[in-house]
Amino acid sequence: MRYSWWTGRINFASDFQNNEAPDSSLKVALVVGITDMVGISLSKLLVSSDAPGGPWKVNGISRSSPSNWSESFSINFLQCNLLDLADVEEKIGALQDVTHLFWVPCIHFPANQEEHVHTVTVHMFQNVVNALMAHADHLQHICLQTSDKHYTMNSTVMLDPPFSEHMPRLHTLNVYHSLEDILLNAVAKKEGVTWSIHRPSIVLGFSPWSYTNLIGSLAMYATICKHEGLPFQFLGNKKSWERFVDAADANLIASQEVWACLDQNGKNQVFNVANGDVISVKRLWKVVADEFGLEVPTPYYGKTITTLEEVMSEKDEVWDEIVRIHDLHTTKLSEVGCWWYVDSVLNATSSSVLNLNKSKELGFTSFRNTEVAIIHWIHELRRKRFIP
Repeated sequence: MRYSWWTGRINFASDFQNNEAPDSSLKVALVVGITDMVGISLSKLLVSSDAPGGPWKVNGISRSSPSNWSESFSINFLQCNLLDLADVEEKIGALQDVTHLFWVPCIHFPANQEEHVHTVTVHMFQNVVNALMAHADHLQHICLQTSDKHYTMNSTVMLDPPFSEHMPRLHTLNVYHSLEDILLNAVAKKEGVTWSIHRPSIVLGFSPWSYTNLIGSLAMYATICKHEGLPFQFLGNKKSWERFVDAADANLIASQEVWACLDQNGKNQVFNVANGDVISVKRLWKVVADEFGLEVPTPYYGKTITTLEEVMSEKDEVWDEIVRIHDLHTTKLSEVGCWWYVDSVLNATSSSVLNLNKSKELGFTSFRNTEVAIIHWIHELRRKRFIP
């Protein structure tokens, strides 16, 4: 698979280094979260004519059905309520030929809802794993995507960066710890099933169904600023403005997940995943602003600073007008924008950086240029007519 220049690699052969002998047998993937950012990238990769380890048959599960903006995927798409055990048994239990499970939904943590999110997510994952373990006799591998939130839940409860896979767990309620426990307990009971765990940093990609859609949300905010003749005002604190972060391109995450399920070095391992560089929030803001021809004024750090969620709550009609004028895909600002998530990024006070040595030492050496990746996804938003 040949990627565009921005990937940092000439083609997928450079991105994917498999030490195993070629296996041309049909593999059957179940992608849970297929309409999320990584799910879209993963499905594109698996259905490509030269997909690594292929051919692949792809089944996709999501809470939402693809709309007419989606690019054509050769997948068997299923809507399933993963909290409903009967629905899971009927739909996922029927997928007896599944060989690989990819769990890739991005989890959102609205304020004061951590316990609820934990309960719901654990229940869904347990239901899916139980159904496959009981009915998918040819199951070979389970890929679990979590997050760098494995290492830090907030600015006061965190490990010291850079974060390495071998670090001990935080002594706090963490949904990702629970998901890992479910996975490891399940595969221990079924001989021959391997696993991999992937912990990405901030995900760069786009999906209108994602709860952690940073680039899409910032692009919509910038579009409104340009429409109203306003500067691209940073709405966050000083520490966040000056801190450094890393990010993980959705295509890169998908590449690592496929590599791990096929290469012996990647099986039964935990991996951090990020682009391989770092970027300051200040620089990220400038990259987005330049794509829209906007000025970036000096940030205001007053105690009464307004959040982006508050600002956008009054812009529904403005967005509707932009959609009408530019004949964009019909979207509602309140449904597509992840303002609470962007505010959490803009008001974090500590740098968050992953140590990537383990994946590189075991053979996954791919990388991305974060600034170029940001621009790429903004261009994708334009190509798909989500922004003018």
